Amino acid sequence: MQQEHIQTGKAIQKRTGKTFYLATRFLPERVRHATHVLYAFFRIADEVVDDANGAPPAEQAARLESLRAQALGEQPPEDDVLIAFDQLRDRYDIADREIDVFIDAMKTDIETNRYERYADLEAYMRGSAASVGVMMTAIMEPDEPDLARPHAVKLGEAFQMTNFLRDVREDVLERDRIYLPLESLREHGVDQGAVENLAFSDAFASVMQSELKRTERLYREGVAGIRYLPKDCQLPVLLAAVLYAEHHRVIRAQDYDVLNREPSLSPSRKLWCLARTRWHWHWNRDPEAVFKRVSAVPPSETGQHGPGHGERVPMR
Repeated sequence: MQQEHIQTGKAIQKRTGKTFYLATRFLPERVRHATHVLYAFFRIADEVVDDANGAPPAEQAARLESLRAQALGEQPPEDDVLIAFDQLRDRYDIADREIDVFIDAMKTDIETNRYERYADLEAYMRGSAASVGVMMTAIMEPDEPDLARPHAVKLGEAFQMTNFLRDVREDVLERDRIYLPLESLREHGVDQGAVENLAFSDAFASVMQSELKRTERLYREGVAGIRYLPKDCQLPVLLAAVLYAEHHRVIRAQDYDVLNREPSLSPSRKLWCLARTRWHWHWNRDPEAVFKRVSAVPPSETGQHGPGHGERVPMR
């Protein structure tokens, strides 16, 4: 890949994915450059529907099909990111199926803005998140990819679910989307219209608490496979998991109200997560042990991990 193509991908990642970009900086160069390109490709496809600027559905679908054809090498690539992705796909033997399921998921966002069951959301994430984990695993080239890949899938889903839980307000206001399963809302007595109107309640807090626990199970499964990655990739992936999961601590600290206030990580908080993770990693190279020690994810379903974890916090 030419340096100018890598720099284009890096600029896109730095602008649109600050949390993941911070973790990417610690990857070895051989993986870091490929990650810049992968992330930029994902963002370009995602922005076709997330930043459509009024483009009709047919136009969005046509653009995604063009991206699919370029990514699969069926059409000449149009820009630096697609040129680099084409080379990356050949170099790491990325399966056409992963590209197809990713683009299919992006097309789903054109027409689908509600998910009835978690199983439906999980099917969507097979393309939007799991395929990302599979491609990332490919460019890291672990010795035992078949062992690493299922955990990478779970970690990709965990990151995606954290984004969904963090961005409920933004998704409603900017895209008329709700990624919380409707069955989960009903189970806790929350009307879909209340979410659309950003009406927070104790019942909605219970939904968030339940979905956080579901997501944290994904983190535990995902982090359990970091040991299968190359040694020089383990800390950066662990750091990404710690940073994404830190949003859960923020959500709990604001009493699960993501409808009136979007949870975010300040630069100082990110640096604190980075420093703690690196310090513990210096003394213990077991990814699961370090994650349990420093992350916002309780070590078990009933485990406590400091104030604000494991029990319902009264609303302020």
